[in-house]
Amino acid sequence: MRRLLTVLTLASVLTALPLAAVAQEPASRRPDVIYVPTPEEVVDAMLQVAKVTKADVVYDLGTGDGRIPVTAAKKYGARGVGIDIDPQRIKEANENVQKNGVGDKVRIIRGDLFEANISEATVVTLYLLPSLNQKLMPKLMKDLKPGTRIVSHAFDMGEWKPEQELDVNGRKVYYWTIPKR
Repeated sequence: MRRLLTVLTLASVLTALPLAAVAQEPASRRPDVIYVPTPEEVVDAMLQVAKVTKADVVYDLGTGDGRIPVTAAKKYGARGVGIDIDPQRIKEANENVQKNGVGDKVRIIRGDLFEANISEATVVTLYLLPSLNQKLMPKLMKDLKPGTRIVSHAFDMGEWKPEQELDVNGRKVYYWTIPKR
């Protein structure tokens, strides 16, 4: 009887809550890295080494102010998706999308890059720490199609050797392709 009363009480509380309070919010954990913007010349090099075209869908994991998907859309006509966990970065990225008039091509998502669905990506860009790149690698291998291009600013993927390594005025850019299974 006591269990039934507890269930009924919980049910009445839940039905009294507004729908927004019940809706699931993205994870509100702290970001894994501090935000440091990628210089425009590095953004350009990353998109060039990946040979981005209008047929691509560029996912930027830890998008910050959204400059990579915005540039991919504006310069190459690609679709872009920026994912970030920080609400302040989401706000800045959405403002950048609007300012550059690419709202028809770029989506900004508040979410955890380790949990996000990235399967439609043909290009993935990163500016994370080496430990996060390595933690992300199994997800990239599992979720992405063979041939998907991965580009990282500044940090490699440990034992997964890059196919190309660029130096952009003293800043490193690493490039890989998801192998055939």
